[in-house]
Amino acid sequence: MNITKLEDVIQAVKSKPKKRLSVAFANDAHTIEAVSEAIDLGIVEGILVGDEKTIKEVCAKEDIDANKFTIVQEADQMAAANTAVRLVNEGKADFIMKGLVSTDKYMRAILNKETGLLPPKAVLSHVVVMELPTYHKLLVVTDVAVIPAPDLKQKVAITNYAISVSKALGIETPKVAMIAATEQMSAAMPACVDAAIIAKMAERGQIKGALVDGPLALDVAIDKESVQIKKLKSCVDGEADCLVFPDIEAANVFYKTASKLANAELGAMLVGAKCPAVLTSRGDSAQTKTYSIALAALSE
Repeated sequence: MNITKLEDVIQAVKSKPKKRLSVAFANDAHTIEAVSEAIDLGIVEGILVGDEKTIKEVCAKEDIDANKFTIVQEADQMAAANTAVRLVNEGKADFIMKGLVSTDKYMRAILNKETGLLPPKAVLSHVVVMELPTYHKLLVVTDVAVIPAPDLKQKVAITNYAISVSKALGIETPKVAMIAATEQMSAAMPACVDAAIIAKMAERGQIKGALVDGPLALDVAIDKESVQIKKLKSCVDGEADCLVFPDIEAANVFYKTASKLANAELGAMLVGAKCPAVLTSRGDSAQTKTYSIALAALSE
């Protein structure tokens, strides 16, 4: 299936067997509404871990049938996050989602060395798939939320995650742009050095399944006219499928600019753990959360 919009992700997941989703502290309307919609779309079975009384009150207020969910009683945020993770480890759920629980508690449950979901020496990262009105295809963007200043090893892992998500979206050979402030190689700029190393690694086959170039400024990563004006030769050629940013500041500013000023729709999740983990803001819309559920289900 040719996936060019986030709605296409939902359609692609519909053709696959249903996944079981456990939600950490599912006490808010947006989360319950998103899981309810995902259930109605036939893409998941929903397990809501949280305060049963609150969940049923929200369902009644939103005119949602609470019987469509499996509800696991847990009124404490941290305990709810731990329970959602435990359900995955016990094989009772396929992936997890953040509800009203704070991000730090959600992350602590995932990262717990004894009971969490992160394999030894694995790198946990955050991937966003964006649908922008001004771009002709979906963009995979990373890492906007987890690793503040990734070192070279972490950037390699982040790049491989972006490639993997792109392939789940049906992109056979994704074009990956290693973003820096300039496409000119500058030894004084660590972002340029790391980008050039990773691009060379891809050229030598150490990173497989994609065309990777860097350093690339944002304009030449996503705009063919800029590539032509600057007379740049690049395998990405203004047609990037993935943008790998040098640090969390650059990635997060791009993410928020795209969503708040350019009306980007998005789906987001954590990758690198035993299963995808949906991570959206507590203030994100139910639609964003539904897209994120579909993305994680497609990637699982």
